[in-house]
Amino acid sequence: MNFVSTRDHTHIVTAAEAILRGLAPDGGLYVPTDYPRFTPEQISAMQELSYAALAAEVITPYLPGFTKEEVLTFTEAAYAPFRNPAVAPLHRLDDSTHVLELYHGPTCAFKDFALQMLPRLIPASVRKTGGKDTVAILVATSGDTGKAALEGFADVEGVKIGVFYPHGGVSEIQRLQMATQTGNNVNVFAIEGNFDDAQTGVKNIFGDADMADALKEKGIVLSSANSINWGRLAPQIAYYFAAYAQLLKNGTIKPGDPVDFSVPTGNFGDILAGWFAKKSGLPVGKLICASNKNNILTDFLGSGIYDRRRDFHLTMSPSMDILISSNLERLLYLLTGDSAQVAAWMAELKQEGRYTITAELLEKMAQEGFLAFCADEAETAKVIRSTFDTYDYALDPHTAVGLSALQQYRAKANENRVSVVLSTASPFKFAEAMLHCLQQPVPEEGFAQLDALEGYIAQKAPAPLADLRQKPVRFDRVIAKETMPQAVLDWLTR
Repeated sequence: MNFVSTRDHTHIVTAAEAILRGLAPDGGLYVPTDYPRFTPEQISAMQELSYAALAAEVITPYLPGFTKEEVLTFTEAAYAPFRNPAVAPLHRLDDSTHVLELYHGPTCAFKDFALQMLPRLIPASVRKTGGKDTVAILVATSGDTGKAALEGFADVEGVKIGVFYPHGGVSEIQRLQMATQTGNNVNVFAIEGNFDDAQTGVKNIFGDADMADALKEKGIVLSSANSINWGRLAPQIAYYFAAYAQLLKNGTIKPGDPVDFSVPTGNFGDILAGWFAKKSGLPVGKLICASNKNNILTDFLGSGIYDRRRDFHLTMSPSMDILISSNLERLLYLLTGDSAQVAAWMAELKQEGRYTITAELLEKMAQEGFLAFCADEAETAKVIRSTFDTYDYALDPHTAVGLSALQQYRAKANENRVSVVLSTASPFKFAEAMLHCLQQPVPEEGFAQLDALEGYIAQKAPAPLADLRQKPVRFDRVIAKETMPQAVLDWLTR
């Protein structure tokens, strides 16, 4: 297995090169040329493995050039800090509905699964490619990726990391998580704009040849920790297998039974990891793409028209406030095999703000199990409230969107198959929104909101969030989106 660019299939690299580069020189994303396959017997045997061992089993074939022993060393170190011994525990709501809790890591969000691995994969990739340069990681974040990346890469030798987030576009807890980050190799910038502005700015920096030359003179190469990096996506495939293994172990399903997954979706990476799991033999039924009020993916999967020329909404689920879902490009290439067509679509999106796929490709996506539903703010609040009232269980706003999408699908299809909703963040990351949704008084101060939510749901806030009140703010700079390249140069070359 090698890796090719979605915009030029003749551009071929190794896994280590793909991880180190992050983005292909032509602006495309790296994808594998093949899919490893797991037999039903291998999948059934996973129910007896620890999460670290299961993850190594699943991820290693997607990282050719890395040994299983090497990857196991990475997974054992990466998932040791998680607060729950199961790492990704499955919570049962009822016989057919389960929640996969992906927020027990150091930053209380699902991004920890990849961003505790990537700081191990990148230095290893440097060694495997014979590189000696300092690696500068640039990250655009809509809330969770930034802190998870900062936490993972803080003080990693040979690496620097800079994060850009939309000013006013993340929750107060998310902002404080980034603003208080420790480490001598980290930097954080708020930009005047939204997440798409941050993501576009980072992509443009990667495509700037003059910037690359200037940094190269200083012994610095750029890489990415966003889900455009294959090293981010591959670790996420594992927790789909972990969910299935838990369902097998507790007797909810039998080997071979299909399971539906509903995934809160912004940049399309998390749900794409589920599709890779399916291509690798996991009995995945439907992959339900759950969007908030920024429902561009719902429209696209219904019509085949991707049109970002629409109003952008700031919602209580900020990690999904995205209008350019980068990882969708990977799926377009893998289903068509036509890098020239994908490059043309992406150019059309950049220039015209829209593109249209063929009816045949749209039907193929449906055949692969993809379908989409969305939930506005009122529906999200309703699901948070009803889930807590019915099950005494608190869903964060992103997870509530996922559960709503599952409920909508079941009502439309008259289907009640065993399903898993991916829970992407702790509800305490969004204490203000949670209190509003639960119709409780909302204190003005952020930590008072945390305390109030603790009292109402009778649950302690995770220590990484509660402890923020003792940490000093280190980063409070707000910059214009146009100045991102200069900010990066000034930081890396000073």
